[in-house]
Amino acid sequence: MKKILLILAVVLISLGSVPAQGIYDFNMNDIDGNPVSLSQYKGKVVMIVNVASKCGLTKQYEGLEAIYKEYKDEGLVILGFPCNQFMGQEPGTEAEILEFCTLNYGVTFPMFSKIEVNGAGTHPLYQYLKKELPGDGKKADIEWNFAKFLIGRDGKPVERFNPRVKPEDTVKSIEKLL
Repeated sequence: MKKILLILAVVLISLGSVPAQGIYDFNMNDIDGNPVSLSQYKGKVVMIVNVASKCGLTKQYEGLEAIYKEYKDEGLVILGFPCNQFMGQEPGTEAEILEFCTLNYGVTFPMFSKIEVNGAGTHPLYQYLKKELPGDGKKADIEWNFAKFLIGRDGKPVERFNPRVKPEDTVKSIEKLL
């Protein structure tokens, strides 16, 4: 019975019928299409980033990977979510995206399947993130590729960074949470 109630709660949260209590309530597909519960990151500081391979900000992969390598043993994890909503700058398949990130930037942090971060098809995770941290503008929309959400060890969003904020400029905020 407990298992059925848990499954029902996850389904309702995913549909937006029950407010999420943190990122741990969400299930995503990794870049290989395998289901991943974000609850596996409990107790870690998480940075969630919508990424793209053909963007002027793509070189941020390098900074993200450097931060991940430097702080992963202290409890940081970076989660990359490819998105093709900004001028079609992530047109490839998941396999092509993974190959690009690995070969060009040596990405080792977890990557996920493509999602939408704005509009009618916005993934429930991004609906939650934007509700919790709406950003500076009148709308909570993600401004562009490489918007960053910093999540505390309790699974709750703490800080949102504009896409133009370089990964290395988030380090002080990360260190406060580690």
